[in-house]
Amino acid sequence: MRPFSLMSVVRRHGRYGRVVLLLLSGLSILAPALCVQAQDGPVSEQTIDARFDPFVAEASARFRIPVEWIRAVLAAESARDVRAVSSAGAMGLMQVMPDTWEELRGRYRLGADPFDPRDNILAGTAYLREMLDRYGTVGGMLAAYNAGPARYDEYLADDRPLPAETRAYVAALAPLLGGKPLPDGADRNVSRPIDWRDAPLFVDPLGSGPSARSPQPDSSPDVDSVQDDEATPPSSERMFVARSEPGATQ
Repeated sequence: MRPFSLMSVVRRHGRYGRVVLLLLSGLSILAPALCVQAQDGPVSEQTIDARFDPFVAEASARFRIPVEWIRAVLAAESARDVRAVSSAGAMGLMQVMPDTWEELRGRYRLGADPFDPRDNILAGTAYLREMLDRYGTVGGMLAAYNAGPARYDEYLADDRPLPAETRAYVAALAPLLGGKPLPDGADRNVSRPIDWRDAPLFVDPLGSGPSARSPQPDSSPDVDSVQDDEATPPSSERMFVARSEPGATQ
């Protein structure tokens, strides 16, 4: 496997590659040598708005998703535009679809404004957690977040290709999150399916108690236990609102 190259991401994955490259200048996980200059301008000018840091930290602690993951998804989804609205209607920093927002808002007792930075980041991070619990892999989490879980289930079960946008999204972000690109063909059905009955799909709505901050015995998959992006879908009924078809995030 070739070493991961930031500039190869930019060349291969277009918009998402550029956004991710710009994001990386603000992440402490990279060595200074990786802070390169993209053709569009100095990387140092593109950093996560410090106003969002407390909300990202809160969401990370509440839903057990690493800060770096949240920042990467936020940058790829909205390029840090609080008022961003996609052609499909996805809203805010984390580009949450309206119906999904209503479900998450009620489940986690969020406010009324989907564009509020704190509530939008909490909602998007909660959805990432639900997708990670449901699929157990970084690639599955990202694909379902971008295209919707119903669409990702069709890819896994019925061999229906994912939108090119979703594949580019996963290919650009998954290596940064410790995951793998989505497999092709029969390779994606090698692993044992995750039984939906064994995975608690929801996090404590109030974020109270130890379950909101640390893994518990027999709990859902946590980020340090995610290994291979080859999990097949659970056979449960569709429990989440589908996000969108191609082009939904912008």
